[in-house]
Amino acid sequence: MAIEVRIPTILRSYTGGAKVVEGSGDTLNDLLADLDSRHGGLRDRLVTEAGALHRFVNVYVNDEDVRFLGALDAKLNDGDSVTILPAVAGGAFGFAAAAAMAQHVAVAPAAGRARVTAS
Repeated sequence: MAIEVRIPTILRSYTGGAKVVEGSGDTLNDLLADLDSRHGGLRDRLVTEAGALHRFVNVYVNDEDVRFLGALDAKLNDGDSVTILPAVAGGAFGFAAAAAMAQHVAVAPAAGRARVTAS
């Protein structure tokens, strides 16, 4: 059974730079195990220790979100196309950076103006 898997740029270091790889399996879980046997570490980037897909990873089988197809138990057929996409959250980096900076910088009022001092 041949299943085409599209790999996002961020995970291509696990596939030797390949954008598309082939794998096999009756379910998405089987496919990921097969891919991991040839591209070590790939499965760990997609599946949590508890055995569920990471929240920040979207996986599609023939353009259908696997969360609606049974997640890791989603059935696969010969010729299916699986696409792995990292979730994108606009502005998340900005909020994370602001929170990190808030832990290291204190703002104190001085003569009606804000003064920034490093802590």
